Amino acid sequence: MKTDKVLIFDTTLRDGEQAPGATMSAEEKLEIAFSLERLGVDIIEAGFPVSSKGDFDSVQNVARHIKNSFVCGLARCVIKDIDAVIEAVKLARHKRIHIFLATSKIHLQHKLKKSQDEIMAIAVESVKYARKRMDNIEFSPEDASRTEKAFLYRILEEVIKAGASTVNIPDTVGYSTPEEYGAVIAGICKNVPNIGKAVISTHCHDDLGLAVANSLSGVQNGARQVECTINGIGERAGNASMEEIVMGLKTRSDFYHLSTNIKTKEFYRISRMVSKATGFIVPPNKAIIGANAFRHESGIHQDGILKERRTYEIMNPEDLGMPSGEGLVLGKHSGRHAFKDRLKSLGIELPDEDLDKAFVRFKSLADKKKEIYDEDLVAIVEDQGHLARVAYTLVDLISTSGTNIAPQVVVTISHKGKKQTKESSGDGPVDACYKAIESVTKLKADLLDYSIKAVTQGKDALGDVTVKVIIAGKTVIGRGASTDIIEASAKAYINAINKFVAQQNLK
Repeated sequence: MKTDKVLIFDTTLRDGEQAPGATMSAEEKLEIAFSLERLGVDIIEAGFPVSSKGDFDSVQNVARHIKNSFVCGLARCVIKDIDAVIEAVKLARHKRIHIFLATSKIHLQHKLKKSQDEIMAIAVESVKYARKRMDNIEFSPEDASRTEKAFLYRILEEVIKAGASTVNIPDTVGYSTPEEYGAVIAGICKNVPNIGKAVISTHCHDDLGLAVANSLSGVQNGARQVECTINGIGERAGNASMEEIVMGLKTRSDFYHLSTNIKTKEFYRISRMVSKATGFIVPPNKAIIGANAFRHESGIHQDGILKERRTYEIMNPEDLGMPSGEGLVLGKHSGRHAFKDRLKSLGIELPDEDLDKAFVRFKSLADKKKEIYDEDLVAIVEDQGHLARVAYTLVDLISTSGTNIAPQVVVTISHKGKKQTKESSGDGPVDACYKAIESVTKLKADLLDYSIKAVTQGKDALGDVTVKVIIAGKTVIGRGASTDIIEASAKAYINAINKFVAQQNLK
């Protein structure tokens, strides 16, 4: 079937959940399924119904609620498996059954202990049985990339005759290279006589770090469905990452000339959702969706980005739904241009002579600290006599809390050369801290988002707190770091207030 559209088959809820420790609750699966539908995924593989009652119920629950995407269940070439899928997805508006059977020599000899002819008969009979009860049948010859080519072509031809409308070509153990895998797909297109009656699909694992490259090679050679997962989670080293495949096709549309139905602005949100549900943290250097994917510290890179984003960014973070936070990370590699630009974003503009002095102090501090925060910049400038009338500075903080006592926080804040101390209680120490800060600044900030992460390892790790607040209708992001998380929370909150005050030019 010739088309310029690539179907996206998501298996986060099935293969993704098979990753050790990635078990998700029924509620989490349904929430993710709704997000996958909103993302524009064509087929959602919701689980392996025969494996447990919980998995059956979860697939059935997804099938009951999803309206636009196809809902698919996995089955071995076993009657009870096929019956379980058909029953689990019967309420779906659009449904599919995915049947698999190993075909490689090593699997036949050591796992199934059957001949090729026996495997052929089982596969054909299973597809025929399923086809009597459902129109949309997908067949996977497990370990296809290591299967003898003549047998692979023959079994694909026969299952298509039996009623399969999609044939999936798994690189089950992530053994193939892009050249090899692409050649497998090209060989299928050339040597399976009735391949035009079916969609060829890819399913690649990342054991050698080649899952995405192999999938794209498959697409380049004729596949028009890609099986993948959010964040690339899955068995062992994981599956092909959906966000990498989709953005590869989109960013290099000049090369692939193919598209998908995916709404890429949903990627950031669903990536965080899956990470939270599974407990698998997305590495900062993860392509497309990692925290560092659009952050720059090198002075040369920062200068280029400030002059023209496309010099060092081939994608727009906003196209992925990423928040428009600071993409330029100030550190020892940063240049004067980025330093000046960050000061400007804080409402600070210095004469060239003062800027040069501040930059020298910034470089000195950057040699000592892994990353420079906005509060550090304010302190650098404040020490030179600038912004002393504007910036609020945390002088002291005392926090008391416990199991049976109400949290109490006392803060001392310096502003315009004067110190003021306020005490407050709250639902927790952070809430009490923020109420005390509001008493000093007389600025009401509604907290939209609060997050904390460890900057380093160990019990003495710095806590890096990021807050997003609304002050007088303006959204401001603040950051603070300390080995004391209450102090870090206070610094982040004050940092947000300082940004607001500076940008409003309040004196």
